[in-house]
Amino acid sequence: MFDIKLIRENPDKVKEGLKKKNADLSMVDGALALDIKRRGLLGEVEKLKAENNRVSGEIAKMKKEGKDASGIIAEMKKVSDSIKAMDEELSKVDAELNSTLLLIPNLPHESVPVGADENSNQVFALWGEKPTFDFKPKPHWEIADYLGILDDKRAAKVTGARFVFYKGYGALLERALINFMLDVQTREHGYTEIFPPILINRDSMTGTGQLPKFEDDAFKLSDPDYFLVPTAEVPVTNMHKDEILLENDLPIKYAAYSPCFRKEAGAYGKDTKGIVRMHQFNKVELVKFVRPENSYEELDMLVKNAGVILQRLNLHYRILLMCAGDLGFTQTKKFDLEAWHPGGNRYWEVSSCSNFEDFQARRARIRFKDKDGKTRFVHTLNGSGLATSRLLPAILESFQTADMEVVIPEVLRPYMGGIDRICKK
Repeated sequence: MFDIKLIRENPDKVKEGLKKKNADLSMVDGALALDIKRRGLLGEVEKLKAENNRVSGEIAKMKKEGKDASGIIAEMKKVSDSIKAMDEELSKVDAELNSTLLLIPNLPHESVPVGADENSNQVFALWGEKPTFDFKPKPHWEIADYLGILDDKRAAKVTGARFVFYKGYGALLERALINFMLDVQTREHGYTEIFPPILINRDSMTGTGQLPKFEDDAFKLSDPDYFLVPTAEVPVTNMHKDEILLENDLPIKYAAYSPCFRKEAGAYGKDTKGIVRMHQFNKVELVKFVRPENSYEELDMLVKNAGVILQRLNLHYRILLMCAGDLGFTQTKKFDLEAWHPGGNRYWEVSSCSNFEDFQARRARIRFKDKDGKTRFVHTLNGSGLATSRLLPAILESFQTADMEVVIPEVLRPYMGGIDRICKK
């Protein structure tokens, strides 16, 4: 969320950043107009209240002296009515200004490349080599169907499209991935494990930027006004909503597993085969609360922490630096980690690592007290660490054999009771 002071003092800079994100620049002018109106009303109300206080003193003095104050009391009743009316108008303007500010996207960092869409994203790094086969590799849904480890047909009968049953070794592999990723992040990288609620309230969704802009993409209950978690980023970031943290406690780092629920409204008819685009999927999320001075160093470390998982699994991947036009609403800078899926002959995003600077912290009112005693907003970061609905298919496709067995990466074998491959029963 924007500090209106930034828009007020440098509207051209804000518009320049928003233009890079293909955002509506008129929101800046709208916010400025409301800010001027608000400050004007505030000034008038303060003048009337000061006059009211002054005259109240005079009335008290007149009554003490036994003088008739009825005339001045009647006049002040009019002033009080004016104050009440202006306070109500001020509340309306405040609400309208706040609603406008909630719809203005975060500005891209100066290091983010300029570009209109995903075609301008830059390949930042590559790791490993694409696997080679002496046969044509099959897509993960064919492998999973042959092995009997994923069942979307029965899930569609139970719920609907874009849901799946994980069965047998498929369920075990999914659980192994989650436990492996949590163990690496907590035991080696210093993250504290969190298992968050999967129902969250409206204020929490607003705090991380999902609302009000993306309400139609979320699954929600009608009563009470709760939402199914779209990512663990939402509950975990809001753990510290309305808090003032201690500088010595920063950075605070959390690793959280949760199921995630998304309507995928803009993906109708896309990627209907397999499990890469589901309404419900599993993900380990990494969330950081950091000092503003260190946030971009922390972003680099976040990317490394996520990448270690792919490296331990020996999966080829690339890192993309996203251009301004392909950044999300809340992000100032983002790196996507994309694993190679040989069966589909393409890369799929398995992690997005983002810096939001103080955008979320302002919305959720998360601050810290620095060594000089000044209260400031923290910077928040998050990254997938990783999404299993993209990771499991990469494993099935990268480690398939000619007879459609799947060799289990060595690091996962202890989590799977020592089995080294999945075979057809």
